[in-house]
Amino acid sequence: MRHVLGDRRAIALLLGPALLVYTLVMLVPVVWSLGYTLYEGNAITGFEPVGLDNFVRLAEDPSVREALWFTVRFAIVLTVVQVVVGYLLALLYVFVLRRASGIVRTLVFFPVVLPTVAVALMFQQLFESAPRTGPVNALLEAVGIGGVDWFASGSTAFWVIIAMETWRSMGFYAVLLYAGLVDIPEETLESARLDGASGPRLVRHIVLPLSLPVLLSSVIFSINGTLKVFDSVLALTNGGPGNQTTPLTLYMYQTSFTYGEYGFGSSIALLLTALCLLVTLFIFRSSRRDLTKA
Repeated sequence: MRHVLGDRRAIALLLGPALLVYTLVMLVPVVWSLGYTLYEGNAITGFEPVGLDNFVRLAEDPSVREALWFTVRFAIVLTVVQVVVGYLLALLYVFVLRRASGIVRTLVFFPVVLPTVAVALMFQQLFESAPRTGPVNALLEAVGIGGVDWFASGSTAFWVIIAMETWRSMGFYAVLLYAGLVDIPEETLESARLDGASGPRLVRHIVLPLSLPVLLSSVIFSINGTLKVFDSVLALTNGGPGNQTTPLTLYMYQTSFTYGEYGFGSSIALLLTALCLLVTLFIFRSSRRDLTKA
């Protein structure tokens, strides 16, 4: 093995095909997209160089600001909900259900593999107000609360999207965090119990600090996924009502492929890429402090 790893030709032979595919599939489109930011037009009408006009428009377009605000708000709220619900489920699996958690883990994980369109259609039926009353409004009316037209307002549609994404993804984060919790040495937990730690105290002072690495991974997974949300919003609300639930990804798609403005769409994509990079760097820098000593 050392002989192979010390041979540059062997390294090039082993890594070359993968690097070639990665370059063609990932790096070339990224560079191509960066080039589009300096042009306007599309493949049908042709391209015309406009310099930095797309970036000026990016800074002045109110629709970009609205989409950016929705994206950031959605990412923060959903990341907190996903990680907290996933962590609570993981604690349930490890400390309550234990060996009997297999069936529950499977059932909770099942929505992860369902098609996005199918889940969106189901939630549209659940929260429907017309022409027929959905189960959620029927329940509200049964307890004396009037029905709500959930998709008529951006504020209520926002929470329907949050509910749908939480239901879809909580099984994934529960399993991810469960894998981190089961790696905590049983001897450490037993020693803490002998010292009088139990219940919330055990979780707060022992389990939580030891599970911080997997929690950090979960936060990074979640924040990057939620910042790039697309298919869920497209299938459930299509950005409506109006553009009140339009994230940057959907606005980029509409700009590029509906209106044929490749240059401005690429500028929005660049903004989204920079946002994901800055958020990830911020999380990593914030996690440098050893929280186990705090």
